[in-house]
Amino acid sequence: MRKYELLYILAPTVEEDQIKETIERYNNVLKNNGAEIEKVDEMGKRRLAYEINDFKDGYYVVVYTQAEPAAIDEFDRLIKIDDNVIRHLVVKDED
Repeated sequence: MRKYELLYILAPTVEEDQIKETIERYNNVLKNNGAEIEKVDEMGKRRLAYEINDFKDGYYVVVYTQAEPAAIDEFDRLIKIDDNVIRHLVVKDED
C-alpha cells in the first residue's frame, strides 16, 4: 500500500450536517476499498486564493491514508461527480 494525501474543498453553501455526512461517505469509500485512514484533518471554512464557481470561501478537508491505487481511483471517480465538492487534489506521498 502507498501513502496518499487527499484534499477536497466543499462549497460554503453545504450545511453542517451535510459536511459530516460527506466526510463520512468518502472515508467509507476508502475503507470499503481496503484503505487505512491515518488522519482526517478538517481545516474548516477558509478563504480561497481565487474564486471557484463564484465561491470565495470553501470548507477544507485533508485525509491522510494508506491505500491501493484502486481505492484512490474509486475515491477520485466519486468525488468528481459530487456537486458539493468544488475542488480536490490527490497527492502520493513518496516517504
